[in-house]
Amino acid sequence: MIVALGGGTGAAKLLLGLCHVIDPADLTVIVNTGDDFSLHGLTICPDLDTTAYTLAGFADPERGWGIDGDTFSALSWLHRYGREAWFHLGDRDLATHLHRTALLREGQTLAEVTDRIARSLGVRARILPMTNEPVSTIVLTDRGPSALQEYLVRDGAQPAVRGVSFDGVDRSRPAPGVLEAIESCRGVILCPSNPIISIGPILSVPGIRDALRATEAPVVGVSPVVGGRALKGPTDKLLAGLGYDVSALSVARLYQDLLDLFIIDRHDAELVPAIEALPVRVRTTATVMGNLEAKISLAKETIAGLDSLRAS
Repeated sequence: MIVALGGGTGAAKLLLGLCHVIDPADLTVIVNTGDDFSLHGLTICPDLDTTAYTLAGFADPERGWGIDGDTFSALSWLHRYGREAWFHLGDRDLATHLHRTALLREGQTLAEVTDRIARSLGVRARILPMTNEPVSTIVLTDRGPSALQEYLVRDGAQPAVRGVSFDGVDRSRPAPGVLEAIESCRGVILCPSNPIISIGPILSVPGIRDALRATEAPVVGVSPVVGGRALKGPTDKLLAGLGYDVSALSVARLYQDLLDLFIIDRHDAELVPAIEALPVRVRTTATVMGNLEAKISLAKETIAGLDSLRAS
């Protein structure tokens, strides 16, 4: 079994590639839930849904989130009634949130609900939330604190970042199956997700980072930064706002106590000596996943990296 940690579109792209390289039933994905929030009385889990929709073949390929071909009639009527409409809930997507919220109110855990949704969509990989307990990523900006989705979507990631916190993480526990998967897997992949707000919350759940340090399985990370910039999302703003250089080297430093191998883009080859000095092994390849062929290619390189570590 391969275990992958991530959230957002970067992770979803690599996960899709992995499902073309290995048997999806041999993949367990531990997903960030720090950006979960409530809106219109519904529990919305953006990263869990992006993962499930992508692996089920329903994701919108242009936006990278939501359901392909979705409509937004309900959202327009919510706006007519004076409800907040800054978060773009599609009509089919809305059905997922209604279903999830109903099951949670019936007493099922987030892990149980996530599994039911994934199976209903035909996903063969196992999708686990990082925790069943609520954790909220709060972005501290020069305008004050904002919940993550408010910062990203409502405010367009415009306010300058001064800090990030994970409200409730100290009271959380890894979801059932998370630690067991890390302990028993043959390899771990840290997806090319935002290291601060996608991977960071997962590693902050008590016990997960320790499990990654202790596992005998090799751990491979894939950089989300290419040539000093993020390909998508506010990774560059968050790194810079927290005092880090926007580079693959900074991401490697955030993970250096976990990594056996770090995969970076060929455009960042000059960073190899500095990353190896951490010390972390480095592999360079093309990491920009603009189409399915590129996703599969990066997935093959990642699996090859894991295999080389296991053979050494």
